[in-house]
Amino acid sequence: MAVLPADGRRQNLSLVLQTLRRLGPTSRAQLAREVGVTKVTMSDLVAELIAEGRVRDAGTAEQAGPGKPATLVDLDRAGLLTVAVDLSVPARLQAAVVDVTGEVLHRVERAGAADVGSGRGLDPAVVLDLVREVLAAAPHPVLGIGIGTPGLVDPEGTVRTAPNLGWTDVALRDLVARATGTPVVVLNDSDAATQAELSASPDSHDLVLVQVGRGVGCGVVSDGRLVRGAHHAAGEIGHVTVGTDGGETCSCGRVGCLETWLSVPRLRAAYDAGEDPASPEGAVVVGGHRLAVALAPLVAALDLSEVVLAGPAELLEPVVPVVARSLADRLLPSLDTPLTVRLATSPEDIVLRGAAASVLWDRLGVV
Repeated sequence: MAVLPADGRRQNLSLVLQTLRRLGPTSRAQLAREVGVTKVTMSDLVAELIAEGRVRDAGTAEQAGPGKPATLVDLDRAGLLTVAVDLSVPARLQAAVVDVTGEVLHRVERAGAADVGSGRGLDPAVVLDLVREVLAAAPHPVLGIGIGTPGLVDPEGTVRTAPNLGWTDVALRDLVARATGTPVVVLNDSDAATQAELSASPDSHDLVLVQVGRGVGCGVVSDGRLVRGAHHAAGEIGHVTVGTDGGETCSCGRVGCLETWLSVPRLRAAYDAGEDPASPEGAVVVGGHRLAVALAPLVAALDLSEVVLAGPAELLEPVVPVVARSLADRLLPSLDTPLTVRLATSPEDIVLRGAAASVLWDRLGVV
């Protein structure tokens, strides 16, 4: 398919924004070199972005020698705000106004009142009220709304199934877009967390990020690209049965799913009870081992270099060595760099930051 001139211009505008996000205040001449266009073209691109409220003048550079100091431009944070929503913890829903750097400017939390076990799921109206409240607090118009939710999400933003929310075929994107008149992106919460980790760790290109909360999900990155899968369900490992020795009944109705062995509530209860994390029968060792059983085929099949755990650091830190040992027992040793198992680089607000990043990509092509 041919690339139209307008497509090339949009790509260059995105590259300018990405470069400014990476470098901070920069001269037009340096931007031209970084993006690979002429100075005249860059002046036109910057002028368009300033007119759109995406970029602003940022004063002049310090001048060490003779000559006129360069005029700098920078991202205009006021014109690059998003609303991000995190539904990964049904009992504590979060929404925030987030700027282009990932900084949370305003946050709203609300009890989700989800009680799947009694047959009552999360009422989508609660999500709508949460979004309206945080939108009203935004100091400037927002680019869009990004929502990270548990469960399977199709390309149309419909949550096909989310056992931890009690949802089946909830057209979340359409519901929120109609209620707010704002563009909406809906994605799985683990995919959102993975997007945030990629932004924080630009040198990571082949990894699986495991998001541990009430349930377990993961995002898979191969050769720098987030893997979606044929049914947009890549990474849904929480409801994979690990082992043949039974286990507890899961919220999905099956027995022995991974998230019945490893979850924040389970780890928290063990932590609060003073359980020895090295106990062979304890939640840390059993949960970490079961996670490794689920991950080993994935790591081997895609030749991944990193396993990243995202969630409360105080609970997951002792899980890391258990997963590392169990994976080492199940995988051929690497001839070059051994598999790395680690905690997420910046676990705070990881789903919110990833949901915000998804809006920047969807609306502006900025990663």
